[in-house]
Amino acid sequence: MLAAIAVPALIREYRPDDFEPLWRIDQACFTRGISYTRRELAFYIGQKRGFTLVAQSDGTIVGFVVVDRGRQSQGHVITIDVLPAARRSGLGSRLMAAAEERLRALGCSGVFLETAVDNAAALAFYKRRGYAVVHTIPRYYLDSIDALVLTKDLTPQGSDVGPEA
Repeated sequence: MLAAIAVPALIREYRPDDFEPLWRIDQACFTRGISYTRRELAFYIGQKRGFTLVAQSDGTIVGFVVVDRGRQSQGHVITIDVLPAARRSGLGSRLMAAAEERLRALGCSGVFLETAVDNAAALAFYKRRGYAVVHTIPRYYLDSIDALVLTKDLTPQGSDVGPEA
């Protein structure tokens, strides 16, 4: 069993010198063919309408989330990666909460993402965070594994809105 990394971690904006550690984390989190090439990751991080948030613990990057905002006020989580030793510590939830808050501040009313149908841990994580499956994309990963598309409404809910003055 891997030793857990101490959390809380600092969540901050991406800096260009973060690129190599982020790429290595992506390689550790996903199998070849699903993980991004350096070029792909650089493309997504570099999107003008997007942002990347980095989680750092004791000076070491332990996770990150890459998000694009675009069509019809919808955000798109491109990837969320947390090193295995930092999982189940709440770090992924903190990264997602920070990304969702940023999307709300940017005027997005919802967010969507994709995950492999066979990634039970990711699916459970997203469902706990209020995401719902809306459809399946056949052969999305490696031209053989279906993806589930999940969405979440980011508009204020009745319980989130205080009483009117």
